Amino acid sequence: MLGLFTAILLAHVLGDFVFQSSKWVTHKEANKQKSKYLYIHIAIHGVCTLGLLLLLQSSFLWITIPIVISHYLIDLGKLHIQNKSNAKILFFVDQALHIAILYMLVIICTELAIPLTDIINPNNMLLATLTLMATVVSSIIMRVLLQNWDKDIDKENNKSLQSAGKFIGILERLLVFTFVILNQWSAIGLLIAAKSAFRFGDLSEAKNRKLTEYMLIGTLLSFGLAMVFGILYIKLKEIN
Repeated sequence: MLGLFTAILLAHVLGDFVFQSSKWVTHKEANKQKSKYLYIHIAIHGVCTLGLLLLLQSSFLWITIPIVISHYLIDLGKLHIQNKSNAKILFFVDQALHIAILYMLVIICTELAIPLTDIINPNNMLLATLTLMATVVSSIIMRVLLQNWDKDIDKENNKSLQSAGKFIGILERLLVFTFVILNQWSAIGLLIAAKSAFRFGDLSEAKNRKLTEYMLIGTLLSFGLAMVFGILYIKLKEIN
């Protein structure tokens, strides 16, 4: 089962990401089913899938057909309902649907399935909960704690990409949380050093003590919350 799923998943990754250029994507979005690149893209998926199954010496070569057909229908549906406001979410929905189809085909072929209890269990739910706490919930906690100082920061002279700080913080805390549960504390030190090096130039140019203090508090809060939730996960996992 694992070998078959790995082969068709690799074919999917090759077809959707490695052998598809941004030019093709743009042309497909503009022309939809009239785009020649849509059919080239689907053909590449078929070739990659069939080729890898042949290398695997699999007896399930027939699944190339439903993979190609389902991929075409999912992609075509996405092209027709996609717009600027939903493009990001549709990307993940699209990928989830493709992978779900691959998984269902493997189940049909092997008559084996991963029990839901192996996926949805107390430990995984605990991990998901504390990951969200360390990333998304921590963003709200920090916003509440720092809001009294927001008015003292000259944001007009410290412009950045829209929502960039929020996403940087989420990624930063996700890394710290991961390093904590993997017991890689030295990696957290390297992350702090790397962030300090990037921030040093901005703070030197700004020559603004309030901004420096604001950023320092934000950084310490961000790292601190991620570490607290990481340690909390370890302790609760031990109890469980």
